[in-house]
Amino acid sequence: MATNRLHPILWLLLAAAALTGLTGCAPATAEPAPTPPSPTQAPSGATELPASSTEPTGAGSISLELTSQAFAEGEMVPTDFTCDGVDQSPPLRWSGVPEGTQSLALVMDDPDAPAGTWVHWVLFDLPADSSGLPDAVSNQAQAAGGVHGTNSWGELGYGGPCPPSGTHRYVFRLYAADQPLGFAAGATKAQVLAALEGHTLAEAELIGTYSR
Repeated sequence: MATNRLHPILWLLLAAAALTGLTGCAPATAEPAPTPPSPTQAPSGATELPASSTEPTGAGSISLELTSQAFAEGEMVPTDFTCDGVDQSPPLRWSGVPEGTQSLALVMDDPDAPAGTWVHWVLFDLPADSSGLPDAVSNQAQAAGGVHGTNSWGELGYGGPCPPSGTHRYVFRLYAADQPLGFAAGATKAQVLAALEGHTLAEAELIGTYSR
């Protein structure tokens, strides 16, 4: 009786297949590459920095204030401080002078005068640490620690409200300057304001009225 014989190469193939099944080996599969973090994600374990603020870090606001014990903002200036009375300067008070101030300057004028703004009072180089003026400041060249300029009458010192008719506004303006102005007595409002240009740290305003 003939015997079936397997070809030697076939035996080798069967032996290899059997060996593979016993060991459970399988071809290696490549692992997928890690996904890089998106631009908006911080890598794992990293500390995400807060976005920088665009808010200004700003200095505190300057609050120079000018008031009078004789009248409030917009009220009538009492007769004693006008040409119909004693014609003396009213008491003034200020606060909130900013740091760095080296001198103060005061100007009073009437923007409603028929011929154009009429200057009633110019007083400059007042001490930076002062807090106001009493009433009836002297009209001398040097007064209240400051220096008097010339008003529209061509005189030193204060000239009170004296409108020809109707109701006029009288504007008191206080300027805080970063330097003394250094003028001699008799300087005009225009000269004082020109010297304050670029040197004013703060200013305040008080308006009184007067009728005749």
